[in-house]
Amino acid sequence: MIKEEISDLKKTLDNLVEEKKKVVEIVDLLFLCLKKNKKILICGNGGSAAEAEHLSAEFVVRLKPNNNRKALPLISLTQNSSVLTACGNDLGFEKIFSRSLESMGDKGDILLVLSTSGNSKNILHVLSTAKKKKIKSIALLGNSGGKAKSLSDVNITVPSMDVARVQECHLFLGHYILTQVEKKLLKNNVLLKL
Repeated sequence: MIKEEISDLKKTLDNLVEEKKKVVEIVDLLFLCLKKNKKILICGNGGSAAEAEHLSAEFVVRLKPNNNRKALPLISLTQNSSVLTACGNDLGFEKIFSRSLESMGDKGDILLVLSTSGNSKNILHVLSTAKKKKIKSIALLGNSGGKAKSLSDVNITVPSMDVARVQECHLFLGHYILTQVEKKLLKNNVLLKL
């Protein structure tokens, strides 16, 4: 049984090679954003929320134990339970991310969303808010990409209907992309070593 699961994960990861140009584009967008002292705001629901917080920690703290560098602004819109619950209660669950983006997002920042379906109302709402605020958006999606595919500026869709496979690939992509951005920042002397 585990052999089949590993085989399925490998096949799904192998399909991501076709997205090489988009991965390079995302790395460049995030690099330029940080080079201009702007920030990245990230969000998702459920397991994708956990991945958003995980990836945020990788940039705020560090990706590799031997790489001591200044903190990078990758802010998870999922981490403030008071804002999430107040907004969900008072304004509606579909606005839990867009409300935070309204308060923290600025032109030149980048919104990064993780969604296995691409159809969550709060993800669609935050992507629409990003467009209104002229904030570029990147979406890591699953299945066929859903409605989020057309609302995002750049997207990578993991071609799987298996939520676990999609999330595993999102985490791999997140780690790979952030590692490449960090390398580029260090190479270009944008990051100060501690």
